[in-house]
Amino acid sequence: MFRALADEHRLRIVATLVRSKHEVCVCDFTAALPLRQPAVSHHLAVLREAGLVTCERRGTWVYYSLAADFDQRLEAALDTLVLKRIAA
Repeated sequence: MFRALADEHRLRIVATLVRSKHEVCVCDFTAALPLRQPAVSHHLAVLREAGLVTCERRGTWVYYSLAADFDQRLEAALDTLVLKRIAA
């Protein structure tokens, strides 16, 4: 999870999804980030492979949202990180 979030652009994508009340289209990320569509799609694929986002194709457009268990997974990962720090 942390490797997927280690990139500034992926953090911005996740932040956009956290603030959004609905799914976000790749074209919306392209407009908001200084990246071209192939780069945005690559970053979204990394986040999807990490299980952090889900996608739904509607015609030619793909819409992304946070995974249903995003909050729980992030909390568990942070707890693990804190416990490792305490144990060190």
